[in-house]
Amino acid sequence: MKVKLFLASVFFLVFSGLSYAQQTKTISGTVISANEVPLPGAEVKVNGKDIFDVTDFDGNFTLEDVEVGDVFTVTFLGFKDKEIEVTTSSDYSVVLEEDAGQLDEVVVVGYGTQKKRDLTGAIASLDSEELEKTPTANVMQSLQGKVSGVQIVSAGSPGDSPTVRIRGLGTFQDATNVLYVVDGTLYDNIDFLNTKDIKSVNVLKDASSSAIYGVRAANGVVIIETKSGRKNQKPQIEYDGYTGIQRAQNVVKMANAEQFVTMALESGSSADAQFVNNAIQRYGRSRINPNIPDVNTDWYEEVLRDGIIQNHSIGVSGGAEKVTYSIGTNYFAQEGILDMKNEYERFNMRSKVDIDISDRFKSGVNAIFSNATKYAPENAAWFKSYFAVPIMPVIDPLNTEASPIQYSNAQILGYRGTQNPFTDITYNEDRLKIRKMLATIYFQYEIIPEKLEFKTTYSHNFSALEERYVDLPYLLGNNVERRSSIRRENNTFSNQYWDNTLTYNDQFGDHDLTVLAGHSYRDEASNEFAATGQDIAGIQLESSWFLDFADPESFNNRVSERGRRYYGISYFGRVAYNFKDKYLLYGTIRADGSSKFTKDPWGYFPSVGAGWVISEENFMEDNGVFDFLKLRASWGKLGNDNVAASDGSNTINVITAALGDQPRNGITSTSIFSDNTWEVIEEVNFGMNMEMFENKLSIDADYYIRDTEDAILPVFIPIINRSVNQNSGVIRNQGLELNVNWNQQVSDDFSYSIGANFTTLENEALSIEDERGYIDSGSAEFRQRTQEGGPLFAFYGYERVGVYQNQAQVDADPIAVENNLAPGDLIYRDQNGDGVIDDSDRVILGSFLPDFTFGGNIGVNYKAFDMTMSFYGQTGNKILNRKRGEIIFTQDTNIDADLAINRWHGEGTSNSYPSSAGLRKAWNQRLSNFWVEDGDFFRIQNIQVGYTIQSEALPQTRLYFTAERPFTFFDYNGFDPEVPNGVDRQTYPIPSVYTIGLNIKI
Repeated sequence: MKVKLFLASVFFLVFSGLSYAQQTKTISGTVISANEVPLPGAEVKVNGKDIFDVTDFDGNFTLEDVEVGDVFTVTFLGFKDKEIEVTTSSDYSVVLEEDAGQLDEVVVVGYGTQKKRDLTGAIASLDSEELEKTPTANVMQSLQGKVSGVQIVSAGSPGDSPTVRIRGLGTFQDATNVLYVVDGTLYDNIDFLNTKDIKSVNVLKDASSSAIYGVRAANGVVIIETKSGRKNQKPQIEYDGYTGIQRAQNVVKMANAEQFVTMALESGSSADAQFVNNAIQRYGRSRINPNIPDVNTDWYEEVLRDGIIQNHSIGVSGGAEKVTYSIGTNYFAQEGILDMKNEYERFNMRSKVDIDISDRFKSGVNAIFSNATKYAPENAAWFKSYFAVPIMPVIDPLNTEASPIQYSNAQILGYRGTQNPFTDITYNEDRLKIRKMLATIYFQYEIIPEKLEFKTTYSHNFSALEERYVDLPYLLGNNVERRSSIRRENNTFSNQYWDNTLTYNDQFGDHDLTVLAGHSYRDEASNEFAATGQDIAGIQLESSWFLDFADPESFNNRVSERGRRYYGISYFGRVAYNFKDKYLLYGTIRADGSSKFTKDPWGYFPSVGAGWVISEENFMEDNGVFDFLKLRASWGKLGNDNVAASDGSNTINVITAALGDQPRNGITSTSIFSDNTWEVIEEVNFGMNMEMFENKLSIDADYYIRDTEDAILPVFIPIINRSVNQNSGVIRNQGLELNVNWNQQVSDDFSYSIGANFTTLENEALSIEDERGYIDSGSAEFRQRTQEGGPLFAFYGYERVGVYQNQAQVDADPIAVENNLAPGDLIYRDQNGDGVIDDSDRVILGSFLPDFTFGGNIGVNYKAFDMTMSFYGQTGNKILNRKRGEIIFTQDTNIDADLAINRWHGEGTSNSYPSSAGLRKAWNQRLSNFWVEDGDFFRIQNIQVGYTIQSEALPQTRLYFTAERPFTFFDYNGFDPEVPNGVDRQTYPIPSVYTIGLNIKI
């Protein structure tokens, strides 16, 4: 009986234990940081089981079907992983510890990643949160003022990309052709990319960090990583959208009717006085001033409008044990501020999938489809709006010959040009359809787990650009008639890349070693077809805007087609070595072959970098100030094939010469061939990185010298009287870059950040192998010159030192007497003191490249509110006000109010501006620093205020307001001092943008 009772008891205990062990339950908890801030988006997964969750906005999670004894792991970016064992408790509070070694420390570099602390080159990083504050179609606009050493020049027209310069201007050929690397794929332009899809942007600024990309990296590299899903992540849906208006700021004030008439009469031109009388007779006299016509048109006000901008994005991301995915779609639309069919519309779809085929074999596909339509502006409207006389209306009811709209025509009043910008706005429609298919597929295999892996990647970037330029017919009176015409262009671009890399990683003792070897092949092809036809039948119907409807006879010499194809093959290697996390070495070597160079298609480009993490030394332990201190230096060479391919021609000319006093006909033959080799960029960089006061203060500084050797320049050949591209110069860019940031979490409810960056730039042509000692560009009237010791494309002219104030001053100056000058004319400096003002007195007047650029930001977070403000500015650059200077070609047009008000009109009235009569003289129209103005400016770049709704009844929701470029302060006489090449002729104004937005995460 006792035995039976004992066996029954044992059976009961075992059965109970088994029953208890197999019992499952649901647990919940909260994940917070050490200062008790909830961590949304943390991954919570039961080890060895397909049970997981992601924390919500308040850091809460729930795990179902867990058992006592299970262990779940909590992971969150920037914090150390933590394992928790399931007990009989159903509620858990998990506190994660910050991991300074992970927090924003891993950055994407060429063909891999590196810890930020291990970098020896100059690399700047921005995350998606910073980029998304800027309402724009192009992500590079979001970088303006945020990265030292990077100049972003804004573009005002919808769909246009900003100009990007990294560390100055180093080549004549394609100065802004930055290389963009999106998820490992190479692009020349990223206008297809939605900012909301981006996870991070890394800018490789020095030769050492970008050398791994070889010939494509000579002008700098921007690496973009798009968002991905995470393993064992439930589907997360996010909507982000904004809408708002764009408005022209700092509109140029033009001379009004009274100012214009005053200047016309002061000029002494009897013809101009008659034109004013013609306007009075046609439109009547003003009731306020009977000496002027009863018209006072502000042409800029007439052609400007407010433009609508909107953006809507939906993304879904997630993953399972073996698969991660991220898909999204985006719609962006932007109206231009020019009052015509001027807009940009883009629809994007994106997918990114990664699959673990096995424990050691994985694959992934990344695809983007972009379909955009751009209606380009007629920029001549800006030019005409500046010159159109204010004494003429937009519509002239008396101009009965004008059709289909009775627009006014300045020629009817006697002026030479029609001047009315509305003919350009109304009777032109330029449409571009831009379709892009971008696809990448990769396979990755771990040959030795966690040590040696092979990766092969194929990518194809296919673009189709369909252009249609329609000129509608019109009559404008005074025998002005335009025939209808259509120009159609169809261009296709196909760029293929195949990369193979073998990467070895190993850690042994105090050593950390990464070795990479790779091979890359590229095939870049394009085909361009264009044709123009005139006299389109049924032109008023868009269904007739095809070449089939044009007069067949009109195609003569108006059809063209050409194709291009370039190949490149490269071999590269990299070694990154780390000893005790304090001594760093980094080296790369790349051999590039390019079909563009027939003389020597191969170039070899090495680089090396070294770093010393001083804060890891024993003598820096517990120093109380430096949390991290690193010194670094690098040197490297890059080849540049972003130049015209080697080409040439044989030219035969028929000439007549006198032989024996008899004219004889003959021929001369000239052979020209630009048998060039690589431009080589050689750069040294010295840098320092500091983190201080418990990582609150960070300081990054770099000094660099960047030389372009064997620069390909258009050298003048006297015997053939033309310029030929040749390796014939050295160009230097050098400067200092500084970034300072302070971040502090004051309490659970309040945190703030302050940051600033500063950049200097000195651009100089060290040598030019040209018999003349210089290279000219621009036009003869508006000369730009590159000469040894000066910057590239510098403005070249006379130095104005004043204005003749009275006749006695004129009579006392032999130069003024010789040139028949008068009071109100400009005084130029006689540079060589020979008593004559001629070409030898011209000097460098400045460069469009700024000497200094600077930016900064302030951010505040208080409970559910957040606010950020950023600013940007530059100094030392010059702008050629060519629209003002073109009075040299047409003198009977309007002028800006600044010139009208500040003109010399009597002794002592001005010592800078000529008189109305003086403006008509060739003497004063010479290119001088009167026409070349300062481009300095300071701008409030961006202000954003947001509020996050915290409610269990709603998904995570944030409302925000953004003001982009609300205030810009400058003295330049134009809409905006941001002019890409420094020449302001008909530049599209850059508007302010005001938007309201909504972000929802489910």
